Order: sequence, then C-alpha cells, then structure tokens
Amino acid sequence: MPTNAQDSTSREVVQALPSKDAQLLNRALLRLAKRPENVAALLEAGEASTKVGDLDAAMGFYAKANGIAPNDARVKLGMAGVFLKSGRPVDALPLYAAAQSAGADAGDLLSDRALAFDMVGDTVSAQPAHQRAISLRPDDTEAKRRLAISYAISGNKAGFEDVLRPMLDRRDFASFRTRAFGLAIMGEQERAAAIVDAVMPRDLASRINPYLEFMPRLTKAQQAAAANLGIFPQVADIGREDPRIAAYTSGVTSSDSAIARTADSKLEPSGAPLGERTEAVAQVAAAAPAPEPGFDLADVAQAPAESPSPATTQVAIPTPQPASVADAFADLGDAALPATKAGGEAVDLAAIEIPRETKPEPKAEEPAKPAHPSRIWVQLATGRDVSALKFDWRRFSRKAPDLLDGFEPHVTPWGQANRLLAGPVSSRKAANELISALKQKGVDTFRFTSPEGTEIKELK
Repeated sequence: MPTNAQDSTSREVVQALPSKDAQLLNRALLRLAKRPENVAALLEAGEASTKVGDLDAAMGFYAKANGIAPNDARVKLGMAGVFLKSGRPVDALPLYAAAQSAGADAGDLLSDRALAFDMVGDTVSAQPAHQRAISLRPDDTEAKRRLAISYAISGNKAGFEDVLRPMLDRRDFASFRTRAFGLAIMGEQERAAAIVDAVMPRDLASRINPYLEFMPRLTKAQQAAAANLGIFPQVADIGREDPRIAAYTSGVTSSDSAIARTADSKLEPSGAPLGERTEAVAQVAAAAPAPEPGFDLADVAQAPAESPSPATTQVAIPTPQPASVADAFADLGDAALPATKAGGEAVDLAAIEIPRETKPEPKAEEPAKPAHPSRIWVQLATGRDVSALKFDWRRFSRKAPDLLDGFEPHVTPWGQANRLLAGPVSSRKAANELISALKQKGVDTFRFTSPEGTEIKELK
C-alpha cells in the first residue's frame, strides 16, 4: 500500500489538448513546410487561422494561394470571409461576386454574402439571399438567425418572430441572443432587457443592457455588424454611416468607379434572380476589393487585412476596450436554460465580462503593466527549426541591411512552428512602410500584431 507521502506526490498531470482548429492549423503548417506552394494546405491554413481568430495570418495564406491559383473560388471565398469577419463588407462583396463567377457552391456562398449585404445596409438584397441559403441548407440555424436580424432591421416583426420561434422552442442558445438584439433594434428595449434580466446576475445584466439601449440609434449597417458579429461603432460614429458604405450605397467605390446594380443579378450562375434590387459588383477581373491606405490586395501577402475601420471598431460605453458584444450571448455548451416559459428568453452569462455603463471605482494603485504587451511586428518567415531561422535572418539582413539593421530578430511559437519577427515596430503605418520597402528588396513579409500576454523572445 502506498504511503501518504507517496499519495501526496503521485498526482496525475493532465495537459489540455490543442483545439480541433489549432490541430488543423498545425497539420497545414507541416504540409506547407514541405511544399510552400500547396494550395490545398494554404486554404486549410487560412480556414484554420480564421477560426482561431488570427485574421492577419489567414489573409496572408489566402493571398499567397490567390497568387498561385487566382481563379480558385475557394480562395475568393476565404478572402471574402476574412473581410466579413473584420467588419469590411464593401471589400467582401466583390470577392463573393468573383467566387460566384468562379463556380463556388451556392450553399457555401449565399449566407455570408447575404450578411455582407446586411452590413452595407441593403436588406432588400440580403433577405432573398438569406432565404435562398436556408432553402439550400434547411438545417443551417445560423443562416436563420441572420435572416431574423435582417427582418428586425427592416422592421418586419412578424417575419422576425416566425423565423426564430422554432429555434426558441428547441432552446437554441444563440437564438436567444438574436431575439434580444432583434427586439432592441426594433425599439423594444424593455423586452430585450427582460431576456437578460431573467437569468443574469444583476451586475452583469447592467453591463449588457446599455448595448441594447443603443441599438435603435445605429444605422442599418451598424445594427447588422453589432447583432451578428459584435462589432460596435465608436461613440462618436453611432448613427453615422461609414464613408465606404455610404459610397457603396450611392453606387461609387473608393476609387470612384461605378458599381453595377442590376435587377437580374444572381447569386448562382444558373439560379433565379434574388429579388427586385439584388446588387452585384461590375465585372471584377482580378476580384480585388477597393484599395485603401495600408492595405492593397496587390501585395496582400505582405500587408494583411487592417482592423475594422474606425466606424466599425468595438466601443465601450463609456469604458474603452470592451469585450465583443456577440460574446455576451455566445453558445453555452451544456449550460441549461430555465425550464419556465417566462424565463425562457435568456441565457446564463455569469462568465461574461462586459463594460459597465457607470464609471469604474477609483483604484488606489495603477494596475501593473502586462509582462508581454501587445506589439506590432513584421513577420519574415516561419519554421520549426530555430537555428534555421537564424540563418534566414542573416540572409534577409544581407538583402536589406539598411532596413533591418535597426532591429533584432525575435521568435514566438506558432502551432508547432515559430514566427521569425523583426521589431517591435512603432505603428501599423511604420510596419506597412517597412513591408513595402522590404518587398522592393525581394523580401516578402507581412504585419503581425502579438496579442497581449504572448511572449516574444529575442533570437540569439
């Protein structure tokens, strides 16, 4: 029989396994290490990076794939998806049009393209697309929730209730989130707040309800972004249209070229028209979205997608840097909803951190700065062998000594590989300028923003 001392020291150590998406990313990186031009692996890496939230890396993978296979519908869909999740629907829509032209499956295209239409305020084009997506994939509950929000934005309360009711009866968690935000959009803040108040602790309810109060004041495009993606505008931009969306809806892109708006535009090459006012972008030869400072698809592999524009970044009311609003009603796994009818319109948000409307209590001491703050870098290469990355750094330094001499090489883990980084760089603008200068020297790079808490080690 083991002694008590042995019992106290013999403990099972359980190490958490990487998520499924992280495992897919690691597998794709291993394939790319052997064949960097493998389009299938680039697509897999782009999709996995998107799912784990690394949109910069995802766009880098898709852009490289686009250079190898510019007519591949999957590449266009991947790039469009990154733009959509970044709150940039004007950039996403031309890519969805290009994916359609390249033969993308309608089931893979329609729901996201419909959401992009909603996010430019075009519910007339969005709703037929949502409906067609649901007809092709009747079990797609996310497409149904998106249609419900679109109905709420357009003021179609009956349609909103009819779409959601079957899912609410099945106790679909995300549908309660949709109902709360949809009611708030239509000006029924008390009913929306009741969904929150029914099961949330009072302090947490007081944090989410301010978001609901602001929903009627947002533009249609802002309402779609907030309710579907949790992207809120800055306080000063509440109710003010993003200039690029305003340009899109007036028929002009940021490069002053006309946007074709045809009554018979289709979301499938052989399908029926989607409605009286379905809109399509004019023929897109290279399927490149309208350029804007700091991001050009011509060198997208070197300069990944910017964060959402100021009009679509998340807002704190009034505390800065809020958590994503969409997270407030995220799917809760095995959590149970109340069994009563009265309480069935809300979910338990006990673990959610949402900014408070009231000012925070004064603190006696300033909080300690994080050991590893978020910083901006220029990524030069990836690889599993750190020694090989030292060789890569020396090679790049010889090609561009005037650009890299002021930096020390750094590395940080990325899946089973490592990123080779130059930096930190003072700003995104400075990073983009360095990226452009390195490209002229024949060094392909892209920007990487390290999340807070991520350790970046100097390569010695």
